[in-house]
Amino acid sequence: MAAYTRAMRVVEDAGGLESTWGGVFVPTMGALHAGHAALIERARGLAGGRAVVVSVFVNPTQFNERSDFERYPRSLESDVAACERAGADVVFAPSVEVMYPAGVKVDSPALPAVATQPGLEDAHRPGHFAGVCQVCRRLFELVRPSRAVFGEKDWQQLAVVRAMVASLGLALEIVGHPTVREADGLAMSSRNALLAPNHRRRAAALHRALTEAAEHSDANEAEAAGRRVLLANRIVPEYFVVRDAATLGDVRAGAAARALVAARVGGVRLIDNECWPGSVAV
Repeated sequence: MAAYTRAMRVVEDAGGLESTWGGVFVPTMGALHAGHAALIERARGLAGGRAVVVSVFVNPTQFNERSDFERYPRSLESDVAACERAGADVVFAPSVEVMYPAGVKVDSPALPAVATQPGLEDAHRPGHFAGVCQVCRRLFELVRPSRAVFGEKDWQQLAVVRAMVASLGLALEIVGHPTVREADGLAMSSRNALLAPNHRRRAAALHRALTEAAEHSDANEAEAAGRRVLLANRIVPEYFVVRDAATLGDVRAGAAARALVAARVGGVRLIDNECWPGSVAV
């Protein structure tokens, strides 16, 4: 990890960010784990002497269920320590009032087409990406980064943010970073902490399903194989699909493709994805 010379600061108001404009940004909802640390370390490597800013904000507008928002893990003190270890210069921990001031309309940009592709997140979490776009646009306005790093685990979200930035004409590069996994393949996620031990063991089947799908060169066969793995582990997927990696529409000959899965395990909703055979990361 590259060394940095500025003492890390925690700021709660956008006024404390002016000296960091033009830096590299890692937006998070907190409950940080090794996957987030990898994003921060990637940002540190990209910064070239500029500031690395990490936001910690649990955004209420992207939760479909109030109970899901309320039980989302929150651990600011440990998050700050994790940011410092990974090489952040600033932790931006705003309140809801800072992000969405009373009497001030914080617009949600028009949703790009990739946000509403049939059968994916929009079908199961209507309104989710409107909240994601709203909070990302607001954070980009406050932090004013030159680059922002997002994890590839939320592949559709990464595609949505890239499309939103392009549509708004922002001078901002969105950098994707590969998913960090546990030893058994489960994608690291803040939600994993909500899994009971028996459900945690079953959750590893999501990655096994993606691995099995990779053994099939036909998209329909790959989808069927992935679903079989999940059902054998008593997991009913919300979706298990192979899609075009960029548009999340139907697979195109010669284009990069991605296998994507979402399922509830013990009441905890998990998502994951992997490159599909013959495709490359985009």
